[in-house]
Amino acid sequence: MVPPTVDFFRQAQNVKPPSLQTVAKGQGFNWLGDRAIAYSMGTVTPPDIQEAFGFGQDRPDLAAKVDPTSAQMYAPNYWPDQPSDFRQVMVAYYDAMQGLAQNVLRAMATALGVDENYFADKFDRQASVCRIIRYPAVTQPPLPGQLRAGTHTDYGIMTFVRGDDTPGGLQVKHRNGDWIDVHIPPSAFVCNIGDLMMRWSNDRWVSTLHRVAVPPPDAVPMDRISLVFFQNPNPDTVIRCFESCVGSDGVEKYPPVTVAEHYLGKLMKASHSRLDAEVADAMTDAH
Repeated sequence: MVPPTVDFFRQAQNVKPPSLQTVAKGQGFNWLGDRAIAYSMGTVTPPDIQEAFGFGQDRPDLAAKVDPTSAQMYAPNYWPDQPSDFRQVMVAYYDAMQGLAQNVLRAMATALGVDENYFADKFDRQASVCRIIRYPAVTQPPLPGQLRAGTHTDYGIMTFVRGDDTPGGLQVKHRNGDWIDVHIPPSAFVCNIGDLMMRWSNDRWVSTLHRVAVPPPDAVPMDRISLVFFQNPNPDTVIRCFESCVGSDGVEKYPPVTVAEHYLGKLMKASHSRLDAEVADAMTDAH
């Protein structure tokens, strides 16, 4: 793993900055108890056992080039002062992941029967997001239904995951209903299809239902660090079914939607869990 990510969370345990998440983009800090991602699927659960730092394109000038809704996905990044090389390393990682994702997109375009550069003008102002996630060691029984990350699909095109292979890791749901442990090899990635590619391909490629499990009771308690790159097109791109993916019945399964409309709608649902928790705490205090 990239050493500054570990140093970042270690230092944050002593001096926590305020929760500066920009809800519209998922950028900034999420501390423990701040969100429950299963809410994005309409499922009510306790908060996820994780904390994270997210950032996107380091170019706030892009907001002036799009409509107000899309501009929310270009919110300025917040960068901590320490570790001193944190921003430099993370921006370099983001740039490298953009390159990897673009290569995969060219292969996907070929598979869809379009020119391999079909996606180029739809990602030249992309709103991809990188999140560094710490799943702290679980030292006490979780609440009923509580996970490190609740059951969900990702919102965008593709997600590239590089994470520690420890108990309480990534699981994907098989079509037969079974949950399968995913063991990520060192220096390798797991790639999940997201909702927008599912819509674009008319379910030719289906978004991956997944979660991050709680370690079994007999596991040695340990932290887990995960680096996640969520690939998103330009926020004002309209996602409409590819002609090559329309079946003989002529049915397009999803109505057209912009990237920003879909992404922000899902993100707001996940963030509502925090508001619900605050309301519940207020009700408890009142009694």
